[in-house]
Amino acid sequence: MARMHSLSHQALTMVLALAPAAVLFGLVALVRKRRGAIAALHRARRESATNLALVMINYLAIGAVLVPLTDHIDAQLRLIPALADAWLKLPAAAMLLMALLIQELTIYWRHRAEHSPLLWPLHATHHSDEALTWLTLMRKHPLSHILSNLVDSIPLVLLGFPAWTVLAVTLIQTWWGYFIHTDLPWTLGPLGKVLISPAAHRLHHIYDVELKDRNLGGVLAIFDRMFGTFDDASRHLGCKTGIDGGSRSLAGEVARPFEAAARRKRAAVSPAA
Repeated sequence: MARMHSLSHQALTMVLALAPAAVLFGLVALVRKRRGAIAALHRARRESATNLALVMINYLAIGAVLVPLTDHIDAQLRLIPALADAWLKLPAAAMLLMALLIQELTIYWRHRAEHSPLLWPLHATHHSDEALTWLTLMRKHPLSHILSNLVDSIPLVLLGFPAWTVLAVTLIQTWWGYFIHTDLPWTLGPLGKVLISPAAHRLHHIYDVELKDRNLGGVLAIFDRMFGTFDDASRHLGCKTGIDGGSRSLAGEVARPFEAAARRKRAAVSPAA
């Protein structure tokens, strides 16, 4: 009984955490699309239900796996303890900017690795939405969710950044992530050369298998520009999104990487057979 009460409490916490984003981006959709907002909501209803279910599973996974692990690393494994004092000598804005740059570089290479053949089966769930909404940010396989949160946060912890900067950068990443997953054709004009825009990130979700490897940054476009993966997306506004095989139900998305592993295993043994 106590276990059921705890799960209910966690589910309520999750819903309350998503409510501000739902209200804000719902209003943006109404202003931008007007009557078309209802039709867009209807098109996304099935995928949004799957996304909410994945949010709940991933929320529990974070509590069970990452929180205890991060606490241990914070206490035991800082790479250079003296850095913790060095960061505190910086102005708060400079420290936050430094933390954002480090996390963005981490996210860029983690995300690029997820587009490799080895990790793509885990990451494919995030690309399977055919009707992008702000909630698409949360469409992640549980194993991919654990991997991304672990990889993205650990460098800042190891480098001794204060907890408030880690939290602040995470909030910036999350809210910008909601924004760029919205179904908006905005390139952000000149700012789009520095920041990932909704149009640039939609291109990243494009059905085209070659173009989906573009615009890998989370907030900043500078590392895409530095490493040759940037596209301003102006030629691809409103492009079709999704992957081969389409989006699936919750069970289908959870099973996706395991099915891919089984296919690789069968392919590996079939010549010998």
